[in-house]
Amino acid sequence: MSVVEQKPASTDSVIDRTNLEASGLAYRFTWHRLRESFIQMLLFLCALLSVLTTLAIIFVLVSEAIFGIPPEKAFFQEISLSQFFLETRWAPQYSPPVFGIWPLICGTFLITIIAAIIGLPTGLLAAVYLAEYASPRVRSIAKPILELLAGVPTVVYGYFGLRIVTPYVIRPILKPAEFFGVDWLWSIPVDGFNALSGGIVVGLMIIPTVCSLSEDVLRAVPRTLREAGYALGSTKFDVCVRVVIPSALSGIIAAFLLAISRAVGETMAVTIAAGQKPTLTLNPLSQIETMTAYVVNVMSGDTPVGTIEYKSLYAVALVLFLTTLTMNLISQLVLARYREVYQ
Repeated sequence: MSVVEQKPASTDSVIDRTNLEASGLAYRFTWHRLRESFIQMLLFLCALLSVLTTLAIIFVLVSEAIFGIPPEKAFFQEISLSQFFLETRWAPQYSPPVFGIWPLICGTFLITIIAAIIGLPTGLLAAVYLAEYASPRVRSIAKPILELLAGVPTVVYGYFGLRIVTPYVIRPILKPAEFFGVDWLWSIPVDGFNALSGGIVVGLMIIPTVCSLSEDVLRAVPRTLREAGYALGSTKFDVCVRVVIPSALSGIIAAFLLAISRAVGETMAVTIAAGQKPTLTLNPLSQIETMTAYVVNVMSGDTPVGTIEYKSLYAVALVLFLTTLTMNLISQLVLARYREVYQ
């Protein structure tokens, strides 16, 4: 029986194979580094784009409202700050024109307060039901339908408020004598365009935002916390109120602030339902105008470019920007406080 002797591989072939493997690893490592660098650069450019966009908006608002670009003068170079912040009338068409920002600020926050009263508790209660009480089948049907409201165009909400809410919801309650034709019932004056109608439709608009975000944070609360509450003899309602909601409070506050920011910046629905009359009033049944509505009216109207009325939209937009910025800063402080407590 013959034995076949195997010759050991030559040293040169072993070295060549080792070099090939090393070069392949080096090539793959270089390719991965290039790919990671490209992805990192792409993400950096996306972040830089958002920062540059924000800086560009600030530059345009500040330059047009405060400093001016020669030979044009800025708004505040022609209108004093004392008139802008102390005057209680907004009348750009008057001669001389009067620019007091308070009617627009009052209208904006009147709409926001009404919307918050309607939308925030409704959205939170709907989120609690979906997260704690609804069956999986009901949740799978109800939540997509509720979130579908967020995709409805705002102009539809505006016409809904003008054609449905005011004539068929507000007037039957406040003016039953006129609506039902009965003289002995009360009759409270209601404008065709009114802040209450605009606030109601904006409140309906922010319900999906509050509900969706709040429901997500409520479901993210660990199940062990709920089980601990049940083990102590608490009812489902007690667990929801005393355990789940406090544990998710930071996320709920974030949902509230996001919804309020949307209410402050809402334009078309408010313009259609609440009107275009700047009035310094707290009466929700009267016609008002918000800061966003004024900007849209000037941009879409026949106001000549370069006039003081046209420049006023930059001043109003700057005030609106500073308002939302202040709200965002306050929201960050509030979130940091509650996050420190519950983490």
